[in-house]
Amino acid sequence: MQANHLDLINKRKIINDPVYGFINIQTDLLFDLIEHPFFQRLRRIKQLGLTHLVYPGALHTRFHHSLGAMHLMMEALQVLKSKGHKISEKETEGALIAILLHDIGHGPFSHALEHSIIKGVQHETISEVMMNKLNQQFNGALETGLAIFRHQHPKHYLSHLVSSQLDMDRLDYLTRDSFFTGVSEGVIGTQRIIKMLNIADDKLVAEVKGIHSIEKFIIARRIMYWQVYLHKTVLAAENILIKILARGKKLTKSGDTLFATPSLQYFLQHDVSRDELIQNEEVLIKFSNLDDFDILSAIKVWMDHPDPILSWLCKAMIHRRLFRCEIQTEPFDYFFLEDIKDKIYKQFEIDEEDLTYFLVSDTTSNYAYKQGHEEIEILLKNGKVVDMLDASDQFDTGILSKQTTKHFICYPKEILY
Repeated sequence: MQANHLDLINKRKIINDPVYGFINIQTDLLFDLIEHPFFQRLRRIKQLGLTHLVYPGALHTRFHHSLGAMHLMMEALQVLKSKGHKISEKETEGALIAILLHDIGHGPFSHALEHSIIKGVQHETISEVMMNKLNQQFNGALETGLAIFRHQHPKHYLSHLVSSQLDMDRLDYLTRDSFFTGVSEGVIGTQRIIKMLNIADDKLVAEVKGIHSIEKFIIARRIMYWQVYLHKTVLAAENILIKILARGKKLTKSGDTLFATPSLQYFLQHDVSRDELIQNEEVLIKFSNLDDFDILSAIKVWMDHPDPILSWLCKAMIHRRLFRCEIQTEPFDYFFLEDIKDKIYKQFEIDEEDLTYFLVSDTTSNYAYKQGHEEIEILLKNGKVVDMLDASDQFDTGILSKQTTKHFICYPKEILY
């Protein structure tokens, strides 16, 4: 019987990463997972969606990020082992699998279309469904990784390394996103934070001498959200993309046949539920074939579609004629919004039903640090473990843990002229 070609090659590869240098693939199974089509798809999904329309360098992918997070996980595990904590080879590989695959369920343009392709389903749920499928294909080899991903492993700190307020996911995306956007305010002391990690009472903690690096990490995350992830122009672009897909779905369900790849065509025609994704392997395969290129190819063709709304939205996206976006801490004045509506009606000659494609009025929220939810805990020199807010003398607890909500509106710039 002919051997699988993957069994005939050296799988202990080294990848040259622009952020960390060389990344080692530690086991054969990790190599095989990286080679799988589910994971290779992440090469075709940008980490920051449409953020490159503001920061031109932000063209890195979910593939980059997942490998980087795996690299940081390996470093963190080595630090914990060096401090006397027993972590088996099986647990090490499981933690690396969990972080490697934590974003495998992201759809095209990452968060921008998270609830547009499959409504009401978070990417973490899709990641778990895809990991279950991979576990079947690899004869149960992902069981430990799945337990860690689900927070069901008896060593809880392994799950905290994957998903918590101080996890390898956040450490990598802040480091990587600041690198590719050029936003220096997002630079954090990743290596020092990892060197300060420890375990106390089965919890992931940071030693007190690393407190200032943790403080900078929290501040950097807050700045990156408002300066990059929730930048008003990014919000404008993402909302145009959402409206394009919504219009495409409406026209398709009305009997129009739009140009689309087979997988995109399926999701234009069907409203897929969480249960369908889990129970119907065909739906999962169609989702796994979707990436940024499916969406962009369709948008380029739809620019010439006879429907004026779809055409206008697509041209706005491709030619970067984005919505004007205004953002403020207080709700927008009623009469101000009504004036904008009247101008849109006049400019585009549409009825009230189609107003939603040209006016977005919504809120966006962020918090720097969330109390009561897997807090970042600090190990003091006397062995006591406390919340970082109690250990820090730099932060105003009320301000840091308070959710900040801002109101924003997006509308065509044409109505101003």
